[in-house]
Amino acid sequence: MALSIASTALSTFPVRDIPQKGFSGKISTTCFSIRTRLNATKGVSSVCEPLPPDRPIWFPGSTPPAWLDGSLPGDYGFDPLGLGSDPESLRWFAQAELIHGRWAMLAVAGILVPEWLEGLGFIEDYSWYDAGSREYFADPITLFVVQMALMGWVEGRRWADILKPGCVDIEPNLPNKSKPKPDVGYPGGLWFDPWMWGRGSPEPVMVLRTKEIKNGRLAMLAFVGFCFQATYTGKEPLENLAAHIADPGHCNIFSAFASQY
Repeated sequence: MALSIASTALSTFPVRDIPQKGFSGKISTTCFSIRTRLNATKGVSSVCEPLPPDRPIWFPGSTPPAWLDGSLPGDYGFDPLGLGSDPESLRWFAQAELIHGRWAMLAVAGILVPEWLEGLGFIEDYSWYDAGSREYFADPITLFVVQMALMGWVEGRRWADILKPGCVDIEPNLPNKSKPKPDVGYPGGLWFDPWMWGRGSPEPVMVLRTKEIKNGRLAMLAFVGFCFQATYTGKEPLENLAAHIADPGHCNIFSAFASQY
């Protein structure tokens, strides 16, 4: 699915009318059109309906699989091995990719920002690659046990929400305020969506979710690149970037592999 990063711009997505309730009755709104306004109305967001066959796909002219109908964020019909042909597997893969993308975005930020701060002189002796061998406020076993307990609790609740959406709701009961519709992977509400970006008509919600999954895919590729860079050059990502900009003909991926022989 990483090939979808280079997909067609969202502005070419087709427009379709779907009914939605307004303040005085029923109105129609377009689904998944970036041309429409992005300020969502106050309401509960819903997942867009499947898109028509002429939607943008990862390889123009090919036919996407029947189980990839465009209703998932970032779906461009890429599944050559048919891994998502089973509905339950597709549901699991979509959640797994979403969570891995979010972790990757945090990881990339956690690698680049400290290196940038080190370059400005705010921190010293920074290295993400051997961070596990450093001395911290507690011994490694204690940190490992605490991390496993905390992450196990969070992942357990997420798994419960996958099995029964809405069962782990932590949204406070406020007067004259309805709770967001349970949507696996997108908890929303006061704690996870205080500005209510994920609520309203479907098109801005789908646009934001597509942006998130595409950035998550890019972050996963970036982290793999960071690992290769650290292995072959022994340098940090920003340091490698500066060297490449200064001398792109010699400081590139080919020279990194060639230097090992």
